[in-house]
Amino acid sequence: MLDLKFIREHPELVQKALSDRNYEFDLSRVLILDEEVRKLKGETEGLRAKRNEIAAKVAEAKRKGLDSSEDMAVGAQVAENISRLESTLAEKERQLHELLTIIPNIPHQSVPVGPDESHNVELKRWGEVRKFDFEPVPHWDLGPRLGILDLERAAKMAGSRFPLLKGEGARLERALINFMLDVHVKRQGYTEIFPPFLVNERSMFGTGQLPKFKGDMFKIENLDLFLIPTAEVPVTNVHREEILHKEALPIKYVAYSACFRLEAGSTGKDTRGVIRNHQFNKVELVHFTLPEKSYDALEELTRDAEEILELLELPYRRVLLCTGDMGFASAKTYDLEVWLPSYNGYKEISSCSNFEDFQARRAGIRFKRDPKSRPEYVHTLNGSGLAVGRTWAAILENYQNRDGSVTIPPALRPYMDGMTVMGK
Repeated sequence: MLDLKFIREHPELVQKALSDRNYEFDLSRVLILDEEVRKLKGETEGLRAKRNEIAAKVAEAKRKGLDSSEDMAVGAQVAENISRLESTLAEKERQLHELLTIIPNIPHQSVPVGPDESHNVELKRWGEVRKFDFEPVPHWDLGPRLGILDLERAAKMAGSRFPLLKGEGARLERALINFMLDVHVKRQGYTEIFPPFLVNERSMFGTGQLPKFKGDMFKIENLDLFLIPTAEVPVTNVHREEILHKEALPIKYVAYSACFRLEAGSTGKDTRGVIRNHQFNKVELVHFTLPEKSYDALEELTRDAEEILELLELPYRRVLLCTGDMGFASAKTYDLEVWLPSYNGYKEISSCSNFEDFQARRAGIRFKRDPKSRPEYVHTLNGSGLAVGRTWAAILENYQNRDGSVTIPPALRPYMDGMTVMGK
């Protein structure tokens, strides 16, 4: 959530940022409501002061045995006016808050301006794209042939776009989760978290999923609980409504979780196989940092995710998202895209974002520089390290052999009891 004071003092800057994000929003509605709220607050405070004066006058009259009926009548009218103003004020504040909750974050000045992904900027590529001497098979065909992916039985149990991994396929998924967690904890210094997979509405609001993206979430009927779309939600809310010590920052958490998304409107090749499912596994990285260090932290977090791809020897590229392609809460985002032969191109496997104080302001996560200083909002960041299902698909497609088997990347072999080939 943006700071209302900042919006009030820099309306042209905020309106331009919304336009750059290709987000249609008339900021004047916020400014008008803000003015009305401040005016009502002033009037209410004035009447409260008057009520206190009358109450004191009535009390003094009673002590002296004088008639105070006229003052009491005036006081009653003032109290009625206060009640009316408070009711109007509460409604105006509710309307203002609702508007503030649907305003996206302001892009960082380094973010390229553009309406959609065609204006994203490729920053680097790593690894050599494999040149096959046979026709490579997409993972949604290769997996069933190997007997490690069964989409038909998954559909029987849960409907379309749910995966069922079997045998070596399930083992590979588990190996990837353990490998990623070990790298992030042992090599990169993260603290592992195993969070709830269900969170309340307040948690979803804190990270920006609600209210704007309610239609993309799985809601538990008759309960204030949602299935998490990413571990970002529970892990960021670990410190909700807390004041942290400066010395504790940065805090770096890593968490495995299952993720659940409706993915309404998704069509085409993305819905085949395990690329865009309603349920998938992911390892998530979350940072809490000092404001002045958050962009250094973004580079560090992104490199931490890139290291997983490099250890698995999967070709990838880093892309800087433009204003029109960024997520709602992000101020700057790098996408990491892995090479998938089935797409003959790169496909997102991690999105690494700096939210600055946008999430912290919604979730009330602050810190103090010293015991006497006023609390400030931390900056939060997160990124996938990595999306496990897409990594699984990338290994099948990039490491497949002519005979239909799949070579296990060397870095994963210790996690699969030394196995070098699947489906031999």
